[in-house]
Amino acid sequence: WRVPDKEWLLQQLRAAMAGMPGIEFAFTQPIEMRTSEMLTGARGDLAVKIFGPDLKVLGDLAGRVQSAISSVKGAAEVFTASNDTVDYLQIDMDRLMAGRTGLSVTSIEDELRALLEGTPVGVVAEAQRRTNIVIRGPQTLREAPELFMQSQLAAPDGGLVRIGDVAQLRRTAGAVKVDRENASRFAIVQAYVSGRDLVGFVEDAQKAVADKVALPAGYHLVWGGEFENQRRAAARLAVVVPIALGLIFLVLFATLRSIRQSVLILANVPFALVGGVLALWVAGEYLSVPASVGFIALLGIAVLNGLVLVSYFNQLLAGGMPLGQVVFEGSLRRLRPVLMTASIAAFGLVPLLYANGPGSEIQKPLAIVVIGGLATSTLLTLLLLPILFRRFGSALPATQTEARTLAWTNPLAS
Repeated sequence: WRVPDKEWLLQQLRAAMAGMPGIEFAFTQPIEMRTSEMLTGARGDLAVKIFGPDLKVLGDLAGRVQSAISSVKGAAEVFTASNDTVDYLQIDMDRLMAGRTGLSVTSIEDELRALLEGTPVGVVAEAQRRTNIVIRGPQTLREAPELFMQSQLAAPDGGLVRIGDVAQLRRTAGAVKVDRENASRFAIVQAYVSGRDLVGFVEDAQKAVADKVALPAGYHLVWGGEFENQRRAAARLAVVVPIALGLIFLVLFATLRSIRQSVLILANVPFALVGGVLALWVAGEYLSVPASVGFIALLGIAVLNGLVLVSYFNQLLAGGMPLGQVVFEGSLRRLRPVLMTASIAAFGLVPLLYANGPGSEIQKPLAIVVIGGLATSTLLTLLLLPILFRRFGSALPATQTEARTLAWTNPLAS
């Protein structure tokens, strides 16, 4: 296997199968396929369901939607099920002739169903097994329509009535299958995405379909597929992340007893976000759910590094050291702990950057975000946080800070 990564393999397979006429192909994985099918009833990154009453109109709309989505950058394996017609044999009852023979339409239908499909007449019980008994016509009736029409039914007066005298058999064209959901017929267009983020692709596809496909009255689209998970996760994260930041602030305030210092430590959060976003951009990855989880883990490490510095600054201030010297000495003495905290977390995730086996699509974005964010967060924490602390972070009033500065420079003054 000469496979650098999964995307490379998919491109090779697409190139090999592109020249095969009459074949619609798609690439997926067993668990991914089953999960998508459970969520939307279809396999694929994107599933567009078109609901409406007329099958012919649904088929035409599905073809136009497929063409519109195929023109969007990143579209791969866009297809819709071909709902062609097939010949059926339809039996039409002659109610007038059936009444003349004394047979009701219902009784004739029951007799015909028994000849073709069979009718249950009992059950044979044998030890632990129960076998149904079914009576039906011979196999030749189901294979030869003309013999079926020559079959005879018993009339109420004791005579025999030929099926062809009370019914007509004609060939008609009908759909291969009729898909329904929520008591409505629908057609489906499936698409896979390659080379770009799923949510951005869906947004572009929705714009393309809205511009190129006009839906008649009584028809509507439903967009589903794997991207629904992304949207649901993003909605949850939009609630969870602010709550987590609020809880972190409360913990910092309970530790430091200072709103200014708590806010100052939380200022590390943007420093960490900058590095994570840049790392994703350099690596060519997208903001997925694993990357979002990586940002959450990154925020915790960034806040921890800031707390290490600020706590030591406060310790030196409490000992009477001047503020300027506190910032310099504190930063120098806490350089090693901060670097150790960041480097251990970053080096522990380095193997995930080179993972290409099962699960690497989840591990790699998380590792990229954490490592990239730690690089910028650590540098900015060591450089900017001391400066900001000297300007805004001291929890002591100005007069008390000056008094302690004098006491430090002149111990006899105390």
